[in-house]
Amino acid sequence: MAKVKKKAKAKITFPPYICMNTFFKRSRQSKELKQLLKEKAKEGKPLSVMEDAVFKAMLSAGTEDSQKALKCLLSACIGREVIDAQVTNNDLIPTHLAGKAPRLDVNVTFNDGEAANLEMQIRKTADDIKTRAAIYTAMLLSGQSKKGKDYSEIKRVYQIFFLNDVLFPDSEKLPRRYSYREENEHDRLTEATEIIFYEMPKLEKKVHDIQAGKIDLASLPDDEKWCMYMRYRHEQYAEMLMKKLYRQEEGIMRAEKAVKGISRDYIKFIRQMDAEKNRLDRGQRIYNARKAAREEGHAEGRDEDRKYVLELIDQGLSTEEIRERLTQTSGTV
Repeated sequence: MAKVKKKAKAKITFPPYICMNTFFKRSRQSKELKQLLKEKAKEGKPLSVMEDAVFKAMLSAGTEDSQKALKCLLSACIGREVIDAQVTNNDLIPTHLAGKAPRLDVNVTFNDGEAANLEMQIRKTADDIKTRAAIYTAMLLSGQSKKGKDYSEIKRVYQIFFLNDVLFPDSEKLPRRYSYREENEHDRLTEATEIIFYEMPKLEKKVHDIQAGKIDLASLPDDEKWCMYMRYRHEQYAEMLMKKLYRQEEGIMRAEKAVKGISRDYIKFIRQMDAEKNRLDRGQRIYNARKAAREEGHAEGRDEDRKYVLELIDQGLSTEEIRERLTQTSGTV
C-alpha cells in the first residue's frame, strides 16, 4: 500500500520538495521576500498574505503545504477540482522586441495544460487593472500557440486578480467573471479565456456578520473563505475567524502552515534587527562619550595656548617670534 501512495504522489507535476531555507537561498523571489521581512522587522508590523512576496512564497515555495494550498485555491476560484499544478516561469514573453514583458505573481499550469495567473494587488493604483487583466489573459493564451499546433488544442487560461480595493463600486457581486460574449444574446464565443476579479473589501460586512453570529461561516463559498483568509489573516480582531477557517478548510490550513514557515524567518529577522539596533546604540553612546572627552580636552588646550600667547605679547615679541615659539612648543603653526 505504501508503494501505491508514493506513485500517486509522483503524478503531481510540481517542482520537487525544497525546504524554506533552500527557497530563501535559490528562489528568484527570495531577495524581495528577505527585503520585506527586514522592513517589517524594523517597523515591528506583522506579515500580511496580501504582500506580494508573502503571497508568492505561500503558493510557490515548493513545500507539500504550499502545493496543497495552491491546488485548493485554484479549485475554489475556477469551481472544479485541480488534480495537478506546477508553478512556471513568471515572465511573459512579449510578442515583439518593444513589447512589455510583465512579471506575473504566480503563474501556474495545471490539469493537462490549462494555465492561470494569480495576481495580488494590495494597494490602490492609477494603472488600468481591467486592461492589464485582458492583456495578461491574451499573453497567456498566445503562449500556447505554436507552429503546427491546431487552435482546437489550446487549453483554457484564467487571469485571477485579488484586489484590496473596490474596482466595481456599483455592484456587491463577488467574484466578477468575464469572458468573450455576444453583445445582446450573451452567448459565449469561446471557453478558452476567463478573467476573475475578487474585490476583497466587499467581504467586510460578511466578516462582521460572522463574528456577530448572523452568518454561518460554513455556508460561504470556498473562494470567499480564501479571500477572508488573505484579507484578514494579519488582523488581530479576526483571530477567532481565522481559527475557524483553519478547522474547516484543509487548503487554508496548509496555506497557514506555509506562511508560518515564512513567519519563523520573520521572527529571526526581528531578533537580528533588535541585536543590531542594540549594537549600534551602544556604539553611538561610546562615540558620543569619546567625542565629548576630546572636545573638553581641546578646550582646555586652547585656554592654555591663549594664556601663553598673552605672556609673549607682554614680553614685546613680534608676531613671527610668537609663531616660532608656538611651533617649538606644540609642533604646529
